[in-house]
Amino acid sequence: MPDKPHVLVTGGAGYVGSLLTSELLRTGRRVTVVDDLLFGGESLLGFMAHPDFHFVKADVTEPDAVRTAVRADWPKPEAVVHLAAIVGFPACQAIGKAASWRYNVEAVKTVYEQAAGFGSGRFVFSSTYSNYGLSPDGKPVTEESPLNPQSIYAETKIAAEEFLLGQKDASAAPLIFRFATLYGISPRTRFDLIVNQFVLEAFTKRELVIYQRGYSRSFVHVRDVVRGILLGLEAPEAAVRGQVYNLGTDDGNYTKDEIVALIKKRLPETTVTHKDLSFGGDMRDITVSFEKIRRGLGFATTLTVEDGVRELLHALRSGIIREPQSEHYRNAQFIVH
Repeated sequence: MPDKPHVLVTGGAGYVGSLLTSELLRTGRRVTVVDDLLFGGESLLGFMAHPDFHFVKADVTEPDAVRTAVRADWPKPEAVVHLAAIVGFPACQAIGKAASWRYNVEAVKTVYEQAAGFGSGRFVFSSTYSNYGLSPDGKPVTEESPLNPQSIYAETKIAAEEFLLGQKDASAAPLIFRFATLYGISPRTRFDLIVNQFVLEAFTKRELVIYQRGYSRSFVHVRDVVRGILLGLEAPEAAVRGQVYNLGTDDGNYTKDEIVALIKKRLPETTVTHKDLSFGGDMRDITVSFEKIRRGLGFATTLTVEDGVRELLHALRSGIIREPQSEHYRNAQFIVH
């Protein structure tokens, strides 16, 4: 009987990583999680007794963090999913450019070199559609569109992508996913994301204050992102080696006003105030094309923003999430709607 496939996940205690870990275990894989637990590790408690789960607390900026995390009695990971990062422009802005570069660029190189060193055949990297910035012609951006970073966060992700695309002929096949804006519940839910934050504020305050009112963004449920990553792990190498895929759905392109309207359907008493604000942050105003991932990997989403609003409200109303204002649910305290 062949050994179980083994996947190593950096940042496995996070918003995407904790849900990915659950799905990898559910589908019969061994999972090693490497995470420094910046936001705690409660999201992993349900896996601790699982025979196919292994956790190591480590900082991926350290030169041997990944290499030394692999158990001697397990086969080497056939794939590495690198999620560990300082995520979002507010968090990067808070720690500064040098630290952001160390975590989001230099660590990618370090982890990739370790993955290639122990023979992983696939290296999946989480990037962002923030890389596109503002769409100059108003047309949907594709993976071939020019990149126009509006923040330190996007700059670091583009630099990491450039490094990985330079390794497309190396032994560990790099695969890059540019995530749309995530929403929904996971073992480590975040409330510093637009849909989740809007639902929380509408529920707790019955009021929303909206900036950049007419801006369009693209949204995808965190569970569908995990499904996309699984497809990337399972697809033939020819479909993923050196490829960049926008990860989301054409049905997920919304303006902020449209998101607010979906929330007001369930919380009609919510008042909405619009304010103008200019700032040097992540000024995304784009519609994104997801045709490539649909054709290349057969990806289609299963959940909608309305599904996300419903599940978030249920978690809040039922008390499953008791202290949603806690810093535990945010990557940074500074949030601009």
